[in-house]
Amino acid sequence: MERRQFLKNTIATGSLISMGAIPLASCERNTEKRITILHTNDVHSHIESFPNSHQKYPNIGGVAKRASLIETIRNENPNILLFDAGDIFQGTPYFNYFGGEVEFKMMSKLGYDASTIGNHDFDNSIDGLEKQLPHASFDFLIANYDFKNTILEGKTKPYKIFYRDGIKIGVFGLGIKLNGLVDPALYKETVYLDPIEITQDISSLLKNDEKCDLVICLSHLGYFYKRSPESMSDMTLAKKTKNVDLIIGGHTHTFLKKPTVVKNIDNRNLLVNQVGCWGVNIGRIDFIFDHSKNISSKGTSIIV
Repeated sequence: MERRQFLKNTIATGSLISMGAIPLASCERNTEKRITILHTNDVHSHIESFPNSHQKYPNIGGVAKRASLIETIRNENPNILLFDAGDIFQGTPYFNYFGGEVEFKMMSKLGYDASTIGNHDFDNSIDGLEKQLPHASFDFLIANYDFKNTILEGKTKPYKIFYRDGIKIGVFGLGIKLNGLVDPALYKETVYLDPIEITQDISSLLKNDEKCDLVICLSHLGYFYKRSPESMSDMTLAKKTKNVDLIIGGHTHTFLKKPTVVKNIDNRNLLVNQVGCWGVNIGRIDFIFDHSKNISSKGTSIIV
């Protein structure tokens, strides 16, 4: 109850796989609705493409190419949501010189709908992050950071609800534990809350109270940790919670060619996806709703 009150107070202040659905072939084609989710993570201030001489990613990535790709997909299907899973900052001189202004302005131009917050987004301190927020036309969603008594109080949201073509989509964000990863002087009095408990509360609110057709988590917890498999990660979160349909991840720079299908605590399928780093890929996941709002989906990673 305390966690739910925290969430409400924060709002007030501030690969074809089946997901329990009927097969696509039996859907009534004239009543199908397709929602396309595009996403990035750990772009780390890479505004320009890699040079032609780069050994691994010659002429790949960059905001201009990403913008062109997003525009092409929007022309194909206007019912799109575009998200980022954190670590927008740090990695090129653009951040060193401009402190995040360029990154937020470019993401706004590309039409991002929301992002969560990564650990490197505190690299200019919580004050530096707050200073750049006016340059972002999108919301920052973070449910498990309590920013009370900090400069970010009331300036982020735990979740947001989007509507596309009559489909109601609830989206919330989760951040990694900052203690031991980030200098406390940078995040100050930010309080980390348990991701599993927060997810259980907020996903129930979105699915059962708000009646969302789709629930998405923007996570900067990391995909999976082989050396400590029980550590908090997207895979751990997926297996120990319910009511979430898709986890869009970041932090571990994990390159997945397609989403991982995971069984949740109720033995139902959900998707976990992450598309590496530096903006070299963009993730695409299409959710297809039939006339009864049963869901099927397919996902891939697209080279930029």
